[in-house]
Amino acid sequence: MEIKSYQTQAEQFVEHYLLADPFLPYTSVVAGICLSKLVYDLTELFSSIHIKSYSALRKIKRIEWNNRGISTVHAIFISFMALYFVFFSDFFSDQTNLQVLMVFRSSPLSNFGLGVSVGYFLADLGMIFWLYPSLGGSEYIFHHCLSGTAVAYSLFSGEAQLYTYMVLISELTTPEINLRWYLDIAGLKRSNAYLINGVAIFFAWLTARILLFVYMFYHVYVHYDQVIQMHTFGYLLVFVVPIALSVMNLIWFGKIVKGLKKTLEKRQ
Repeated sequence: MEIKSYQTQAEQFVEHYLLADPFLPYTSVVAGICLSKLVYDLTELFSSIHIKSYSALRKIKRIEWNNRGISTVHAIFISFMALYFVFFSDFFSDQTNLQVLMVFRSSPLSNFGLGVSVGYFLADLGMIFWLYPSLGGSEYIFHHCLSGTAVAYSLFSGEAQLYTYMVLISELTTPEINLRWYLDIAGLKRSNAYLINGVAIFFAWLTARILLFVYMFYHVYVHYDQVIQMHTFGYLLVFVVPIALSVMNLIWFGKIVKGLKKTLEKRQ
């Protein structure tokens, strides 16, 4: 009986506090941080047992290896969430019967996804600052601060969550980028896998970080009558963050094209 009583109390605590609407944004952020730590430890454990080259790496490289494990898992999670809300769910659709304007809609599920993402950005920023510049330079800090601020604002204000998820679809490119790093570390730069990975990055980047941003700006233009009703800070974020990220994406895309050209030339 005591076990059932404790189980009931635990279920009530989760339902009425941890997953209650007022607390969900905060608990999801904490969950994102804790999950980042869990994935880091699991990546370290799995790699040390099953990947021979892992133990031979310098300590800082092992840390980066584990860190990229976190970013890969986060990217897969948030990409699925983003694709669902942008293309498959009708929650943000104009066709739905909801009376709330699209730019002001939020749900427990959409909040949870954004909260986990904020937790990841905080955890990753902490590691970047702690080991600076080994895990990334100023451009990584700028990217994470900009993205994290936009996601956090959307989470806690409930504004522009659709546009936040549109931008987060760009995380689709992260697993490919991390895989390229792993292949490089493993000494497989001349392998077919490395070449295929480069081509995959090119098309994924073009689709998720360039063409999709064009679609997002078009969507903002069509729904500008709603966007203009947002709080001033949120209104600015809708334009400033995607524009800044678009510039960075175009610069990085230029480097990707150059790198792919070099790889193809070496093959010839």
